[in-house]
Order: sequence, then structure tokens, then C-alpha cells
Amino acid sequence: MKITKCHSIVYMTIVALFMISCKTESDKTNNSQATQDDIWEIDFLDEFDTFNPDNWQDQRIWVNNETHCYVPDGEFGTREVSDGTLKLRVVKINEKKNCDNFDKHGKQHPDTEYVAGRIASKNRKEFIKGKWTARLRLSNSGEPSMFPAWWLLGARNNEPPIQEEDENICWPLTGSGEIDIFEHHGDHHKDRFTTGAIKSLEECDKGDWWTLRKDFATILTEYHEYSVEWEESDLVYKLDGKEIYRNVGEGDKYPEPMFAILNFAKITDSPMKSKEWGMEVDWVKHEFRK
Repeated sequence: MKITKCHSIVYMTIVALFMISCKTESDKTNNSQATQDDIWEIDFLDEFDTFNPDNWQDQRIWVNNETHCYVPDGEFGTREVSDGTLKLRVVKINEKKNCDNFDKHGKQHPDTEYVAGRIASKNRKEFIKGKWTARLRLSNSGEPSMFPAWWLLGARNNEPPIQEEDENICWPLTGSGEIDIFEHHGDHHKDRFTTGAIKSLEECDKGDWWTLRKDFATILTEYHEYSVEWEESDLVYKLDGKEIYRNVGEGDKYPEPMFAILNFAKITDSPMKSKEWGMEVDWVKHEFRK
């Protein structure tokens, strides 16, 4: 049979449709496999309808030469749950007060006119690996001394409050490792945050703060989801569900149960320009792979 131009066009059209069909089925299979490989199940979610002591406790501690005093029970408005969100604040009270915060060596914080809120899921909600996410925003950013944070700490950390016999591991050794999901350093920039792990130098109180960290731009006064997840041996950091950074090979260095911390700190002697700073948290959750 003589092959005409018309026959040729029909044949090419059939082949093209077959190839498109195969590609579509292949894409469906690949997408289905990717979805199956990335299924997460929630095992902890706090949407802050109230302050739940089964999930959190106030953590009153003096670290990082912070110049404020952490106070309990939301004194001076430092910790408030209202309208479905958690508010943590640094407040200038215009008179110095006695501070009962101690460091892990027993040294007491000096009197200060600044008070702040800090909560931890220590001995309440602790998980091995998985994925931690918080949806939060700041009231403002870029002021000197400003240091809000959303982060994780190994459950055997030996800093106050000591509540279990095995809380005897010095930061940042295994069992007391640190992963910072979100930190804002107001002294250095506006509308930027830092994310990444603390590299242990295998000695008590010896950690490399910068090698495994990076900063990124975003509008901090708008809500964003900040997360870290363990992906095989890596730590993967995401902003609003999109990967922005990865600590390759570092995930296996954090095998211990970890608890979450939310706090707003003041870290230098620079005076506050405003009466208070705030971080508002819509929800916090932990997930595990099914």
C-alpha cells in the first residue's frame, strides 16, 4: 500500500498521543510514589485555645547573657493566650526588679527592668526526630537586642529546671543538642531570620554557632510556617513548606528525644525603643512519617 502524506500525519498523531498517555501515567505513578514517601501523621498539635500545662511549662533560666528576667504565669503580660494564639513578650517595666533566674552554675541574674516570656515542652512533649513546625509572626523586627526564637533542645540537657535523674548532659553534647528553627537577630538585620543546627565541638559548653546556619529574608510581621524535619541523615529546614536550607549528614547527630522552646529574649544592653516586643504563635505541631 502506498503511504500518503495523509497516512503519515495520522500515524504521527497516534504515536504522539500514545507517548503523551504514557508520560501522563508515568507522572501519576511518580507523583503517587512521592506522596506515599512523604506522608506525615500528627502526634502533637497545640492550637493555643488555652495555655495547656500538659504541653508546656514556663522555663525560668539565665542563658546567653540575656538582660531580661523570665517571669512565670504571664506576669506583666509576658505570656498570654487569647483569640486562639500564644503571645510571648519582652516588656520594659521602667523599674528594676529582683530576678530569681539562675544559670546552670547557680549564678543569679542581676536586677533588671526587663521581663520576658519563655515556654518549653520539656518533660511534657518530647519526640525523637520527625518534623516540628510552628506558625508565627513578630510584632516588629530589626530593633537592637531583639532575639526571638523557636528551637529544639535535647531532653537530657542539664540546665534548669532539672526534673529527671537523667538530665545531666552538658550543652551541646549528644543528649543535649540544639537545633534552631527560627531566630531573629535584631542587632544585625530587619526582616531576616537565621536557621540551622549548633555544631557540637565535643566539649561541654563548646558549640559552633555559625558553620551550620544561614539567614534568610522574609517579612517577619506576617505569619509564616517555620519547620525542621529529619530526612534520612539530613536536617531539612522549610519556610511555608518549601525547603530553604539543609544540614547534610547532621540528622543522625541528634538521635535523642528533643523538646521545643518558644521565647523572646533581650540579649544586649541596648535600650528598647518601644515598651514591648512580641511574638505571636498560631500553632505548634510535631509529625512523624507513617
